Amino acid sequence: MNYILNIETATKNCSVSLAKNGETVLCKEIAEQGYSHAEKLHVFIEDILKETGVSVQDLKAIAVSKGPGSYTGLRIGVSTAKGLCYALGIPLISVDTLQVLAKQVVVENGLIVPMLDARRMEVYSAVFDANHNKIMEVQAEVLTENSYAEITEAVYFIGDCQEKCKTVLVKNNFNFLPEIVFPSANEMSSLSYEKFVKNEFEDVAYFEPFYLKDFLIAKPK
Repeated sequence: MNYILNIETATKNCSVSLAKNGETVLCKEIAEQGYSHAEKLHVFIEDILKETGVSVQDLKAIAVSKGPGSYTGLRIGVSTAKGLCYALGIPLISVDTLQVLAKQVVVENGLIVPMLDARRMEVYSAVFDANHNKIMEVQAEVLTENSYAEITEAVYFIGDCQEKCKTVLVKNNFNFLPEIVFPSANEMSSLSYEKFVKNEFEDVAYFEPFYLKDFLIAKPK
């Protein structure tokens, strides 16, 4: 049995799942305004292993959502994943956060655009087809009324910034799915298993999250 522990902390959603051969066995998560990742992450991991009866020695790999997303959230998730991998001597797998988010959309055709809020009218985004293949790389973009204007097929926007997106993205082929807000470790299960089978592992010592933008600390006034 190939058990993989999946950790998703790139947004306000602190999410952990245990997967067996790419299928989620159990997922625990909570999305709180104050970012409770530091308090909840290790509790979720312990609870999942206890409830499923799976030992840490049974784990074949640890997968972590690599970003883009919250600087603090990513640091917590990645440091936890690396620590577990180092202690257990098992591989580290990284998964694209926006792809994890896109996996929640089930459509027969059209394009999926997961977006994460980057303040003001800026977002972290990427574009996927209906089969969740990435056709436009991750970018930080400032949304305007001209964004995605060249696309004529159906577009499905998801993520935690849909309300502000609606103010400028108003074409008839634009669709918003308000029920899909945060990436979840539940959707990481199949993605991490695909990488596990292909031996697509990260260097535990040197792996860093994909921040996309430099982290800036504002000076106090």
